[in-house]
Amino acid sequence: MNVEKNAVILAAGFGMRMVPINTMYTKGMLMVNGEPLVERLICQLREAGISKINIVVGFMKEEYEYLIDKYDVKLIVNKYYMEKNNLHSLKLAAKQLGNSYIIPCDVWCGENPFLGEETESWYMVNDLVDEESIFRLNRKNHLNVIGKDSAGNGMVGIAYISSEDAEWLVNEMNILCDDPAYDDCFWEQALIEDDKMRIRAKVVHSAQYVEINTYEQLRELDEHSDQLKSDAIATICQALDAEQEEITDITVLKKGMTNRSFLFNCKGSRYIMRIPGEGTDMLINRREEAEVYNLINGTGICDDIAYINPANGYKITRYLEGARVCDPLSRDDLAKCMAKLRAFHNMRLTVGHRFDIFEKIDFYESLWKHEKSIYKDYEQTKNGVLRLREFIDSQPKEQCLTHIDAVPDNFLFTGDDVRLIDWEYSAMQDPHVDIAMFCIYALYDREQADQLIDIYFKGNCSEELRTKIYCYIAACGLLWSNWCEYKLDLGVEFGEYSLCQYRYAKDYFKIASARIS
Repeated sequence: MNVEKNAVILAAGFGMRMVPINTMYTKGMLMVNGEPLVERLICQLREAGISKINIVVGFMKEEYEYLIDKYDVKLIVNKYYMEKNNLHSLKLAAKQLGNSYIIPCDVWCGENPFLGEETESWYMVNDLVDEESIFRLNRKNHLNVIGKDSAGNGMVGIAYISSEDAEWLVNEMNILCDDPAYDDCFWEQALIEDDKMRIRAKVVHSAQYVEINTYEQLRELDEHSDQLKSDAIATICQALDAEQEEITDITVLKKGMTNRSFLFNCKGSRYIMRIPGEGTDMLINRREEAEVYNLINGTGICDDIAYINPANGYKITRYLEGARVCDPLSRDDLAKCMAKLRAFHNMRLTVGHRFDIFEKIDFYESLWKHEKSIYKDYEQTKNGVLRLREFIDSQPKEQCLTHIDAVPDNFLFTGDDVRLIDWEYSAMQDPHVDIAMFCIYALYDREQADQLIDIYFKGNCSEELRTKIYCYIAACGLLWSNWCEYKLDLGVEFGEYSLCQYRYAKDYFKIASARIS
């Protein structure tokens, strides 16, 4: 193990909680009082005589390259930063551990924490109560693990690991990293034994040591930081006639399949802002989406729109308090969702654009960066699905505004009311496509799909109409499979969902073909 003190700075993460600026800046490069956080840490380390500094990078890793020449640091690249948390980042630096400071890149230290003599390992917390912390200081100056319903000490995140303790820490990290269940864990998990941290706590004053996890924390520390200038924040201010300071409680929502969204408060009301995700400019026509929202806003069908930009796709909606999504296994939920869907279809609304499933199949395929599909029998599957088009075209149908993405997660329940959200793909189409889309997103088997069809049609679905919907299930399965292949090129993985969509294309081609013949 090393004798000379060294440091490992963890800077690989995406910083999801830093919305809305998390795609513009990596957290280590956030500027406080004109100085990047990571440079301040490096300078404080060097002031303490620590020259061996390793920085684990991932997201926007190129932003850190200049530090090699400026400060003689070494970069360690974590190529799995999107799938795994910083436990795996620290493991990459395992050979460096021993008399080591472990430091998150997003901490601002008013006082230099590296100047003192170190006689034993410690983990730094502050004197604030933090509802998100899982550690609470006890009378013996150790940190106990607490329940989710309790509040702990604010975690600064800096630690010192002696050479003696580094050995068991590395061994524990190796065990955890071999288990996929710990992919999303922070490195502190390796410090826990018998519901307490194995090393003592070092308690510091909260005013001098601040971990910057959110946009608001950056604003509190340096309200003049240029990095607070976000077009998303500027849009909110203009749309809601608000000052920047009136935008509070910014919270990232679960990352969707297409977009990034965050929740915020403004003037006593809560809103959601959507920022289009990677590659959506190729997939979504935002002007067409705005046309749909302008048509249906205020009808009680969709969520309440406060702002939509047809140029860049930014959208602000009022937050539906207490809302929950449809449970696709609840017959009562399905009855209410299909009633809402029927009512929408029966309005027979019209817009000036159409969603052609077969054209979109070819379009998504054209966006692939890889030469051919990742599925070995893709051409055979596609040719089979295309043969179903003749039957679809032969069936009577009435074109109207159709949601296209009417999946369980897009039906929101608020009390007795049901709203249908996310109208990005909405266009003129056969409304029965919406039934097929619900089935394949819910991952229904054939019996469940038939049950949904019967609920929508109140038990009065003809065999020809049922076959047509089977054809749509096959075609839509291939459509979204091709969509997933495009998103895979962008580094976005959908796991079981993508496999299931391709399977729907194959299985329902066989089911529909047998009924047609």
